[in-house]
Amino acid sequence: MIRKSATILALGAIALASCNKTEGKVDTAAVEKQIKDEEAQWARHYADHDAEGLASHYADDAALANPDTPIAVGKDAIRKETASFAADPNLNVQFASDRVQVAASGDLAYSRGHYSMTYTDPGTGKAAAGTGSYLTVWKKQGDGSWKAVEDFVTQGPAPAVAN
Repeated sequence: MIRKSATILALGAIALASCNKTEGKVDTAAVEKQIKDEEAQWARHYADHDAEGLASHYADDAALANPDTPIAVGKDAIRKETASFAADPNLNVQFASDRVQVAASGDLAYSRGHYSMTYTDPGTGKAAAGTGSYLTVWKKQGDGSWKAVEDFVTQGPAPAVAN
């Protein structure tokens, strides 16, 4: 009986130990590259004034907060916001991440960076320029792709020091 109990305890301990092991260490460098590749594609969509391409980077329940506009929540609201951007003939956006951090779980990440842009000032109808920073929270999707779930953009000078 003692031997049987010891065997059961040993098997239980092995089962518990295997439950505590991670299924594999997340390759954070690979995820960081995926995020940077996604941002490069996003930049191409800005250059092409591609509203649907811009909207495709967001999850269905994402939120987009641009300066001086109400927060756009959900794919339909984000589509309207990106369509407005893409329709601007003066639109020229340049951006780059200064930092990408990946959660140890491998299912969330964020990118923080800076941007500069030219756009049509709605008050004057003339081209204007702006700079600022952004913070995008990314979530890994079921198909392995990464989509923005929170995207917040602020106006202001570019950061003096990256990171």
